[in-house]
Parts: sequence; C-alpha cells; structure tokens
Amino acid sequence: MRLHHVGIAVEDLEEAKARYLLLGFRVEAEGEVAAQGVRVAMLKGEGEALLELLAPLGPETPVGRFLAKRGPGLHHLAFATGRIEEDLARLRGEGARLMDEVPRPGFGGHRVAFLHPTFGLGVLWELVEA
Repeated sequence: MRLHHVGIAVEDLEEAKARYLLLGFRVEAEGEVAAQGVRVAMLKGEGEALLELLAPLGPETPVGRFLAKRGPGLHHLAFATGRIEEDLARLRGEGARLMDEVPRPGFGGHRVAFLHPTFGLGVLWELVEA
C-alpha cells in the first residue's frame, strides 16, 4: 500500500482551503459525503501529495464529534489499495479492530473502510480503493 492522503478535520472549510492555498496546494475536488455528514475539499500539492480537508455538516456527525473532543487537526491517514476486501480480511486476521467490516462509499466515488485508532497507534486509518 501507499499513502493516499492525509485527512485533516477543520471547522471552517473555506478558511482552511485559503491557508493551504498559500502553501501552493490547489483544490482538486470538492463535495459532500452526506452519509458521513461531511463536506470535503481534496487538495493537491507537488508530486502525489493529497490533503483531504473535512468539515462537519453538524455537531453530531463523526467529524463534528471529533472536533468537539480534540479540536482541528490530523483526523486520519489514508492508504491506497487495489484489494480492499482482501486487505480488510488480512488485517482482521492480524488482530486489527475494524470500524467498517465491509467497504462503504467514500469521497470521489472510492470505496473506503476505517480501522480503529487503537490499531493505528492512536491514528485513525482509512483504506481507500484506488
């Protein structure tokens, strides 16, 4: 697997985009994942660097609760895979605590699955079928 993107929880999507644009990132895609209660801006930097800015649609969404508990900052690391079901089964067999037993729709039409932060040594991991 390779690093696909870094997810960053933000309170104000427009303000966050403006800050990263100062560093030379550009907006590659924007949208909403209603099922996860989040607005998303995918930013691209030099090379393959991708940042996914996540703003909650409300306080009771997963990202809304994350912000209330931890404040803005690193939300997750996402890893690209071409075999998401196989990788989920393999990681489950290695003792990973899965938040998603089966992949679900994610931003940009990708199928995704999350692993609990206890397995990621305090960091939420996302598998992205790419």
